Amino acid sequence: MAVHMLKRVSHQTLRLKRPLFARFSSSLLIEDPKYGWLKELGLGADNDGAFTGDRWAGRGEVVDSICPANGQAIARVRQASMEDYETAIQMSQEAFKIWSDIPAPNRGEVVRQIGEALREKKQFLGNLITLEVGKIASEGLGEVQEFIDMLDFSTGLSRTFAGQVIPSERPGHALLEQWNPIGPVGIITAFNFPNAVFGWNASLALVCGNSIMWKGAPTTPLVNIATTKIVQSVMDANHMPPGLVTLLCGGGDIGEAMAKDTRVPLVSFTGSTPVGQKVGTTVQDRFGKSLLELGGNNAIIVLNDADLDMVVPAVLFASVGTTGQRCTTTRRLILHESVHDEVVNRLKKAYGTIRIGDPLDDNTLYGPMHSEQGVEVFKSAVAAAVSQGGKVEVGGKTIDRPGYYVEPTIVTGLAHDAEIILRESFAPVLFILKTKSFEEAVSWNNEVKQGLSSSLFTKDLGRIFHWLGPKGSDCGIVNVNIPTSGAEIGGAFGGEKHTGGGRESGSDAWKQYMRRSTCTVNYSKDLPLAQGVKFE
Repeated sequence: MAVHMLKRVSHQTLRLKRPLFARFSSSLLIEDPKYGWLKELGLGADNDGAFTGDRWAGRGEVVDSICPANGQAIARVRQASMEDYETAIQMSQEAFKIWSDIPAPNRGEVVRQIGEALREKKQFLGNLITLEVGKIASEGLGEVQEFIDMLDFSTGLSRTFAGQVIPSERPGHALLEQWNPIGPVGIITAFNFPNAVFGWNASLALVCGNSIMWKGAPTTPLVNIATTKIVQSVMDANHMPPGLVTLLCGGGDIGEAMAKDTRVPLVSFTGSTPVGQKVGTTVQDRFGKSLLELGGNNAIIVLNDADLDMVVPAVLFASVGTTGQRCTTTRRLILHESVHDEVVNRLKKAYGTIRIGDPLDDNTLYGPMHSEQGVEVFKSAVAAAVSQGGKVEVGGKTIDRPGYYVEPTIVTGLAHDAEIILRESFAPVLFILKTKSFEEAVSWNNEVKQGLSSSLFTKDLGRIFHWLGPKGSDCGIVNVNIPTSGAEIGGAFGGEKHTGGGRESGSDAWKQYMRRSTCTVNYSKDLPLAQGVKFE
């Protein structure tokens, strides 16, 4: 897979139009006393972007991490080189040999301690996520809490995950399943949830007995570094083998190497559908396993009996939260014709109340796009919508202020199958459609290529269970009377079709980080064959 394949436009990979590669800025935010708290996370003006298991290094390009709220450099990072990658994978292999032999409940205790370490640094780490990603303060803290919740979940899992004991048809035989770790797990994460998505994967991979190699998004290196330092502090305190957790900040060459490497049995990739398809194909070519969590062109359906007092705040959060940069963001709002005009009018008023500003300000509800490229995606989506017959009801413009700010936008008047409707635009642009029936709305929900999240607002039990059933939503997340975004960690997270089919987080997602063996043990003195076969 060519390096350029990992540099396609996506919500995960290289946001190259963002001035990440502006070298050696004259001033850095970390040097401003206002941001002195960054040093509580072990960060400095210059930071190594590779942790190879026993040391911090970085022999690649020196880059600036940029704050999207003001366009200023936060700090510098020395990215990982291919030499760093090779050191990391070798260390990871050696660490796996030791870690996989440690009893699962003991691994769970180490995982529990990571959660405690994150609790101690939650405020600082949450603020860093806000500073580097651009999401509002409560969302930054919520992301760290999601990692903590996953660690708590995984701690309990360490004493409960198990295979089955299955009745055998042969006397004196036991038939059972055995689950074992698989080896070093490659984790490639997106800019929009740099801490939480790593947490989903790392928590389960570690408790299942694997070592992990992390390639974070190139535009969130400071979150990646700070998170790794917190995790590694627990590993050091418990005298765990070096290389159990490694970090490689860098670009497409690192992701390409991980996808091709037969020493990495599982690659978990979060990002766009086009890039995920390349990663999945490359991993499959070597008969490895991939866990893909890709795009989502998510819809909320509102029927004529819906509680509109619930609909409006739900749609508001789902469409403009994280500035429209969640994979579960609501991009299509399908309204029954009887409530269409009222909901549109209510939403226009609600959009007018959104508090736009510095995401570190607790009063702000809507911050910047993550990058300049994100602004271009927004502008392109609005232009395409207008050219295809859409009407901009609210927003549609960039905001004249420092940073990457755009107006939250509502577009009406488009056909359900307009090109811009069927394509995911990773920006705060909500397309509103008018439908005549529940059946038509469900068909529109399902006609897009992705199948991540969906929600139905109604009080009709019959329609609710139709929605949840085989002829309802074809998404991996099927909600009722709540937004499409904001999932809890207890359920498996992921989607169908071009969303990739992978499942992360809760439920039985842990099974993807292990290999299963079916074992038959004969404790008798006879040798009967299955299915009554005779061979004598």
